[in-house]
Parts: sequence; structure tokens; C-alpha cells
Amino acid sequence: MLAGTPRGKTLAAVLATTLAAAALAGCNSTPPPTPLSQLNDQQMRGHAVFQARCGVCHYDRQRGDLHGPSLLGVFKKQALPSGAAATDERVMATIQHGRNMMPPVGSSMDPQDVADVLAYLHTL
Repeated sequence: MLAGTPRGKTLAAVLATTLAAAALAGCNSTPPPTPLSQLNDQQMRGHAVFQARCGVCHYDRQRGDLHGPSLLGVFKKQALPSGAAATDERVMATIQHGRNMMPPVGSSMDPQDVADVLAYLHTL
């Protein structure tokens, strides 16, 4: 048996490190976004509005920051990048009133456009 031997201890340490790394990697993974070809009409309108109004500052289908945080998986996480709960109400309030570096844009967007963007964000 290897237990208690130097080789056994090394093997146990390597195994523990590998399992810990795999567990941590799993914590940050989110399911992929819904393919664009599978979006319904409202979600497609939301995608178009996102590209025109939000895409200049936020990525939608890739990780990483642009001028603001990526919104990939935004509703698949418990919290927004700000730490606030990832709810429709919180995201809508951020769109309408802004937060930190994000300017308020809700007053310049049609309410239907905001609803369509929210529907799209749920697909990411």
C-alpha cells in the first residue's frame, strides 16, 4: 500500500489539488447562451436593441469587460457584478437609473425595448 509512504502522500496531495481545482473551475462555469437561431421574436428584438444600445459597453456572448462588465450569464448567477441580486427589477433599475459608470438610459428607451432587452438577457 502507498498510504503513509512519501509517494502515497505526494499522490494524495496531487489528487487533492486536482479535485480542488476542478471544483473551483466548476463554480465559475455557466451554461452557454441560447443560440441566436433559437430565440423567439421578443428575444430577437432584445438582441437587436442590445447590439444598438448596450453592445458598445457590454459583451453579451463572451466573457471579459469592455467598458462595462460582460453580461454573459447575468441571470444565471445569484448576483450582478455590483453585488445586487440578479433580478429583473434590479437590472431594469440599473438600465433606467444607471449605476457607477453606467449612465441612465431608461428614459431614452421605449418600455417595450427595455422588456425585450430583459428577455434577451435571460437567454445569455
